Amino acid sequence: DVHILIQKAPQPLALVDVEAYAAALPKVINRYPLPNVALKGEATQSSTLSFATASKAIDGRRNSFYSNGFCSHTAEDETNPWWRVDLQRSFTITAVKVTNRGDCCAERLDGAEIRIGNSLENNGNNNPRCAVISHIPSGQAFYFPCNSVKGRYVTVFLPGSAKVLSLCEVEVYYGKYLQFFT
Repeated sequence: DVHILIQKAPQPLALVDVEAYAAALPKVINRYPLPNVALKGEATQSSTLSFATASKAIDGRRNSFYSNGFCSHTAEDETNPWWRVDLQRSFTITAVKVTNRGDCCAERLDGAEIRIGNSLENNGNNNPRCAVISHIPSGQAFYFPCNSVKGRYVTVFLPGSAKVLSLCEVEVYYGKYLQFFT
């Protein structure tokens, strides 16, 4: 089954750009015409390992190799590490795209939660949950639909002890979008 959903579209859908595939595809494929608002934000994280500052995850580069200096990274073996971007104002967020590390350790991101809201209580980790990252393969980027959650802060929170949080890119989208469900 294929379902096409347009939220608040000003005009009817033209099926000129629809492609059909026989092979299995990810559950959701999104196309976002609006800019990545995280690029103008300010990032912070619970701790920093070496040169891997929080801002590396919102620099606009999807390079997934930590050793090349393009990814954020918290300290080793931390309890409940988190990463957060302050978007400078509240947006109605429709999706977050996360690029996982490609040179090792893809499983480290498993179980991370994407949270969005206007509160900094508990470092933003108490804000409403947009998604849980079950797994992103090494070096891959996945979109997570957020059902139009409003917020200024987008937090990636990894619950548990002896954890490491590394993000190579986090993109935040708001507004109208076209979404295909396979």
